[in-house]
Amino acid sequence: MNETPTTVTTAEGGAIRDYLREMGPSWVAGAIAAGPATMASLITAGARFNYALLWVVILSAVAGALAQYLAMRLGLLSERGIVGVVEEYLGKWWAWILVIDVVIAAGVAQLVIMNTVASVSSTITGIDTRIWGGIWALVLAVGLAGRGYHFIEFVAKVLVAAVVLAFVASLSVVPIDPGSAVQGLSPSLPSGSAVVAAGILGGAVHITLITMHSYTMHARGWTDREYGLATFDIVASMLVAFGIYSVAIFLVTASVLTDPNLTTMSAAQALGPLVGSSAKLLFLFGLGGAAVSTLGGNTIVPPFLVADKLGWNTTVEDSRYRTLLAAFALLSAPGAFIGGEVIGQLVLVLALGTVGTPFAIAIVLYLLNSKAVPESNSTLANSGGLALLLVSGALAVNFVREQIAGGIDSLSGIVLAFAVILGIATIVLLGKYVHEEAAII
Repeated sequence: MNETPTTVTTAEGGAIRDYLREMGPSWVAGAIAAGPATMASLITAGARFNYALLWVVILSAVAGALAQYLAMRLGLLSERGIVGVVEEYLGKWWAWILVIDVVIAAGVAQLVIMNTVASVSSTITGIDTRIWGGIWALVLAVGLAGRGYHFIEFVAKVLVAAVVLAFVASLSVVPIDPGSAVQGLSPSLPSGSAVVAAGILGGAVHITLITMHSYTMHARGWTDREYGLATFDIVASMLVAFGIYSVAIFLVTASVLTDPNLTTMSAAQALGPLVGSSAKLLFLFGLGGAAVSTLGGNTIVPPFLVADKLGWNTTVEDSRYRTLLAAFALLSAPGAFIGGEVIGQLVLVLALGTVGTPFAIAIVLYLLNSKAVPESNSTLANSGGLALLLVSGALAVNFVREQIAGGIDSLSGIVLAFAVILGIATIVLLGKYVHEEAAII
């Protein structure tokens, strides 16, 4: 089936109804952000610290929207995929570092997210988890190889909207304490909450979300003429939909769950006797929808970057890209055989993604202040980007420290090596930019 990009005409006067009809690319990023890893962090925060971290939950939506805005500017102003821009203006080795960074982070995430999707599907239907792994892998392969990006965008918009509605509906049957919730808007970090807060922010500001955005916009044929539409797209998906999703989950768990060791699955089970089977069912379906939308969105990220690096087209009209897309989808099936409790696995996934995020942000900021784009970043946009870089760097340090706290084993060793390599690359890139600016002066 053809997937030739068609130009989207921005609505005259910014008509909201036209924007609502035409938006889409940022919803794919929102689908990945609104996933089981983010949910695990929100559940942990609510169960352990009640309403105290509500301000972090809201901040995460704002930070996620800002990160997507910067990625959007690079994609629209350069009218190319991020890997191609990096290769032209920084060099092929920088491009390879970025590709490898994303493939490792998204590849590990794909296996663990499949484990979550299969586990939820098994809980709802009673069918073996491993069978569901094969089913979902085939659905992804057939859907993506057949329709490519358009398939995942449609699914993302439907599922994210459904997930948001499910968790908002669950609020109607859960007793919220408004006074305590308002107090949670005051910035504070209770003892032992730093890593949890980092996890919440890390789910919204993530390397896969930042690097994929130029490709999803290109698949829709967007250029700088769609700047207003693209901005609205980010606000609607990341700031509004993802923000409501995060706040709703947090308020549900902060209101009724008190077990600090609850996981995503056990939280859904615990809601039944506490507030009724309706809340339990809504929560379980919300979890399933979030996991499926994240699995689908995450599947398209590595093929986008690898195909761009190899000089292939990033649509299913190119048989090489279509094969790569189907292969990555099918390779997610073994995730259903991992077994075990997914919460620890999700922490590792978030750690790997988080340690790669500062490098991606640094790349975007460098390019937005270079000849790669016809219009350099404003002071305000650069200030926001630097703030994101500092926050994501702090998150990376916290995750690495947590992973190696109990001693270096194979898993923590991988995270540490990954973090060291990308940390050095980020520092070198920043030094390169400072040197170039000094030479100009």
